[in-house]
Amino acid sequence: MNVKRVGIIANTGKNSAAADSLKLGTWLTQRGIRVAYEEELARILDKESVPPAKLPGLSDMIVVFGGDGTLLRAARIVQGHNVPLLGINLGAFGFMTVVNLHEMFDTLERILAGDYELSRRMMLDAEIRDHHFSVLNDAVINRGNLSRMVNLETFVDDRYLATFKADGLIISTPTGSTAYSLSTGGPIVFPELDSMIITPICPHTLTNRPIVVPPESKVTVMLFSREEGATVTLDGQDSLVIASGETVTIKKSEHSVELFDSPNRDYMQVLRGKLGWGGIP
Repeated sequence: MNVKRVGIIANTGKNSAAADSLKLGTWLTQRGIRVAYEEELARILDKESVPPAKLPGLSDMIVVFGGDGTLLRAARIVQGHNVPLLGINLGAFGFMTVVNLHEMFDTLERILAGDYELSRRMMLDAEIRDHHFSVLNDAVINRGNLSRMVNLETFVDDRYLATFKADGLIISTPTGSTAYSLSTGGPIVFPELDSMIITPICPHTLTNRPIVVPPESKVTVMLFSREEGATVTLDGQDSLVIASGETVTIKKSEHSVELFDSPNRDYMQVLRGKLGWGGIP
C-alpha cells in the first residue's frame, strides 16, 4: 500500500485529541501526505472539513484517536471501502486501539515505509423490522428498564436452539468477544477467526452457557415479554426498541474491516496487558 492520503477521526471529547490530531496532521503534511479531517474535528482545528461518508474516498488509511468506541464508529464509516484503520489509544483500555500515543510517529514511519501487518475483522449484519445495521463488535438484546427478565426464543439456521430466560442476549464477533460478552462470562476468541458468539446475560437457568457457532450461520432471536418491549443496541452506537413477538436476525456481513496491528506487541501481549494477566516469571 502506497500511502499518499490519510484521514483523521478523533473523539473530540478527549482532552488531548484535537491537539494530538493536529500534531500528526502537521507531521504528515511535512512528508508530503495529504490529510483530511473529519468534519467535527475540522471545526475545532479550523481546517477544511470532510463529511464522514466522504472520508474513505479521500484516504488510503484512517488514523483514529480515542478508544475502542471511537474505532467502532470509524469502522462503520469505512464499511464497504478498502481503507484500513490505525487506532491510537488515548485512554486506559482498548483492544482495538492498540498503538499508544507515544508510539504514534514510530508506527506511522513504519507504515509509510511499507513495514506493517493488517488484521481483517469480521462484521455482522443485523436486521430488525425494516432497519439494517452492520456491527464490528456486537448486537445486544437487553431488557433495559424492564422489571422482569425476558424470554428470547433463539434459532440457528432456522433450527430451534433454546429459549433464554435472561436479562438479555449478546451476539458478538470474535473482535467483540473481549467487550460486553467477556464481562458476562463469554469466551475470548482470537479475532482472526470467523465465528459468532451467543452469550446470555444473567440467565435464569445456570446451564445456559455461551455458544460459538459457525460464521455462515443465521441467528434469529424472537422476544417474548409481558411488558413493553426490550432494547436492541448495535455496537453501542445505535439502539431501538422491539416489541414482544418481534425478531432480530443476525448473520455474517459481506463487509469486513482491516486494522493495523501494533508493531510492538502481538495479540497475546495485548491480552496480558489489557486484562492484567501475569507474565512469565
